Amino acid sequence: MLKRNDTPEPAGAEPPTVAKARPVLRRVLHLIPLVLLVAAGMVLWREFRHLSFSEIAMAMGDWGYVRVAGAVALAAFSFWLMGVVEWLGLRWAGVRVPWIPSIGVSFLANAIAHAVGANLLVSGALRARLYDRYGVSLAQVAATTLFGGMSFAVGIGMLGGCGLALSPPEQITATAIPLGLARLVGWGLISASAGYVVLCALRRAPLRAFGRRLALPSAGAALGQLVVGVVDNGVAAAIIWMLLPAGDVPYQTFVGAYAVAAVAGLVSTVPAGAGVFEGSISTLLPQAEGAPLAAAFLGYRLAYYLLPLIVACVALAIHTLRRRAA
Repeated sequence: MLKRNDTPEPAGAEPPTVAKARPVLRRVLHLIPLVLLVAAGMVLWREFRHLSFSEIAMAMGDWGYVRVAGAVALAAFSFWLMGVVEWLGLRWAGVRVPWIPSIGVSFLANAIAHAVGANLLVSGALRARLYDRYGVSLAQVAATTLFGGMSFAVGIGMLGGCGLALSPPEQITATAIPLGLARLVGWGLISASAGYVVLCALRRAPLRAFGRRLALPSAGAALGQLVVGVVDNGVAAAIIWMLLPAGDVPYQTFVGAYAVAAVAGLVSTVPAGAGVFEGSISTLLPQAEGAPLAAAFLGYRLAYYLLPLIVACVALAIHTLRRRAA
């Protein structure tokens, strides 16, 4: 029974303790990326504190023109593969944008989103602006962005899973990953990626979650996501691997560490996973030489992040000026 001065809480209202905890939770969530960045910086300092700039520059000088050109070519090929996924995603969303514009929009969206972080949000906003002239709705932009995100997820899962599950035991034991854990995680990732394709093949009814309906791609489209995602992530991993000394780390072993580090960098929400990605690989591959590994990280950031970002910003500026002049 309520006393005279008691006021009943409205139906569905949050308890006062929950309402008070929300601002604290938001602050904690905002601090997580900073904490991860600091932790990654400490890992990198521990791994590379004994190196001098001259040692890293010498390691970069050992690349030669062929490997530098190869790294840039692999980065360009990776962005082209993202454009293929973009085109498939647009078709799945029910729109027909010409091939060349879809490749161009994909490059601009991914090059900028990779560098500044918040990939899905930033790339989705850029797509909405650039596809406006083709009559693509916001719902179709969101579907295309989600399609690309799933392609990355199943691709990195299958690639990293194969690296962890199928690498010879002596290669796994040379890393910091226990053999049993590597096999367990590897087969789990393979099962999850393959399970996505099977789910798309068997279920035609939309999925329902949080009051929303989500139609699954066809089995063929899901298989295309998986294949292109695996190749794309494999190409991105090869950029770093080819800049390392020959025979330093077997590719299939490196791919497993790359997949774990890429996911860690993405989940951290630190822009471009900077520091978290490098710190994860350094920890997972303790046998890799310090100077060549640090140089390979720098080459990867230049070829896969900085150079595409510069090209994308210039292209976007030219596009904006032309639209204003029209």
